[in-house]
Amino acid sequence: MIQKVDILAIGVHPDDIELSASGTLLRHISQGKTVGLVDMTRGELGTRGSAELRDKESAASAQMMGAKFRVNLRMADGFFTTSKENLIKIIEVIRAARPEVILLNAKDDRHPDHGRSAKLQADACFYSGLMKIETFDSEGNSQERWRPRAFYHYVQDKDLVPDFTVDISEYLDKKIELIKCFKSQFHDPNSDAPDTPLTGHDFFDIVKSKNKTWGRPANVAYAEGFQVGRIPTVKDLFSLF
Repeated sequence: MIQKVDILAIGVHPDDIELSASGTLLRHISQGKTVGLVDMTRGELGTRGSAELRDKESAASAQMMGAKFRVNLRMADGFFTTSKENLIKIIEVIRAARPEVILLNAKDDRHPDHGRSAKLQADACFYSGLMKIETFDSEGNSQERWRPRAFYHYVQDKDLVPDFTVDISEYLDKKIELIKCFKSQFHDPNSDAPDTPLTGHDFFDIVKSKNKTWGRPANVAYAEGFQVGRIPTVKDLFSLF
């Protein structure tokens, strides 16, 4: 059941969040913040596995992470559009969860779904704050408008330059465990499924290497990268350390 959380993370495919932002979520959960997860599709077009298997894998990851809830909006993988219906689906979750911060897909990426979904998600963050857009909760009650204080796009496969990074050094190993919940997507010597960019023997080394590269400028072991939806304002220069 959807409940109020501090941070809402949205991914167009199950595993998007784990691959690119789960270290950041783990860090904030350890600080007492609450987290909710939203998958827009079931990843049914994925080369390996099935939608049903992805459902089980995503549920296992959410439980391991300690998320308060995980919902799937069941949009069409690869063929979702920026329609009123799809905007409303996201707005309903935002208004039910009332997060201060929302994490979104990358603005641009190798997989075309990522950039397209990022625009849809960002639009929903704005429209969720308009009082004349009416939505209802699961019990049919009218929802109050809600706009997050900020939303950030996590950097995914494409080597985009982040606007800021989050230190995940203490959470890198747990992040890898969360990603491995989606075991149907990775190398399995007993599987005859076709190879994908995720099935290489060195895939997890690549994940760690990217996080290590982002950590180096801040002199931390590992970090995740994010781009902003708008220019953030801080109260003083010391908040930027």
